[in-house]
Amino acid sequence: MSEERADGGAPEITPATLRRLERASGGLAAASIAAMEQRLPWFQRLPADERASVQLVTQTGVANFVAWLQDPTEAIRLTTEAFRSTPRELSRWVSLRQTLELVRVAIDVFEQRLPEVADDEAQQGLLRESILRFTREIAFAAATSYAAAAESRGAWDARLEALVVDGIVRGDAEESLLSRAAALGWDPGSEATVLVGNAPSEDPPTIVYKVRARAARVGCAVLLGVQGSRLVVVFGTAGSREQEAAAGLAEAFGEGPVVAGPTVSSLAEAHRSAGDAMSALRAVVAWPGAPRPVPSADLLPERALAGDPESERQLVENIVLPLVDSGGALLETVDTYLEVGGVLENCARQLFVHPNTVRYRLRRVAELTGRVPSNARDAHVLRVALGVGRLAKARGLW
Repeated sequence: MSEERADGGAPEITPATLRRLERASGGLAAASIAAMEQRLPWFQRLPADERASVQLVTQTGVANFVAWLQDPTEAIRLTTEAFRSTPRELSRWVSLRQTLELVRVAIDVFEQRLPEVADDEAQQGLLRESILRFTREIAFAAATSYAAAAESRGAWDARLEALVVDGIVRGDAEESLLSRAAALGWDPGSEATVLVGNAPSEDPPTIVYKVRARAARVGCAVLLGVQGSRLVVVFGTAGSREQEAAAGLAEAFGEGPVVAGPTVSSLAEAHRSAGDAMSALRAVVAWPGAPRPVPSADLLPERALAGDPESERQLVENIVLPLVDSGGALLETVDTYLEVGGVLENCARQLFVHPNTVRYRLRRVAELTGRVPSNARDAHVLRVALGVGRLAKARGLW
């Protein structure tokens, strides 16, 4: 018969029932594992060592249940121990949903075996209520364990991501960098573009949330790193959506200019995009009206004035040499056009040619260099490029 509590409260489980439950605990654990193998197909496919880990959790849980019945104040400590005793990798191959399925099977087995351990129906009811309360604690302990594992993996992924971005900025092209990026889910064949600018806040989680929210909105993969007050974002796109993606991601940056490096074919080449973007970010202050984001290629004049040799090389190779290779007429025409302040008729008189000839030559200049001499910004780029070209020629560089 059920015993009354000393304080006159609800009846409690008898010592005889507790003894029978303790003796039956091994059989309960074995029966639970057998039921899991029979009812859960995914459990059958687990390797032997992983099934052994689940069995360890089950056996510990049954033993803890008996101890908890003797002292319910120990519930949280005892149930948590069931998960602390398992390998850390358990949460990687058994999901939280699957863990709850295991708990449900164990409850069913226990309820089927109640008549073997309980004195009467009252004791069975008490045990049934107790197992439900205890498995609730088990469920909370499991959720806590999985949440801690997720936070640990998230922190590790954040550190790994920061290492990848730092390696890109420093110019590392090692295989280790690519393998780390692949571990973070980066597609090795994806194109890569680097964005740099000011971080939107001093709180890293806030920064990560803003960048990833924008990345999800524009549909691109990102790697990000915060270096002091500077935010570096590497993003990959499919097709020709770089400008759209860059514009969307720029909204996640703080106040001030945002610079986009050139798009490269893979992450292994991303250090070139990062180098151009960093150089442009240092020089963008010389162009107050720069758009946001501004491509690093649009800041070649400012970068050259700041002493960046890479920008000088690009100005010579992309603007000066194509004009030189086309013959002296185009170079002379654009030089004269800029000297006379962009007045076509004055340029034609200086060169002793018809204005239509000047128009034709200027169109050829635009085709070869991508810069329209009649546009104020492009005229500035052309003027600086011609000056850099003369200096490079004087030094015998071409």
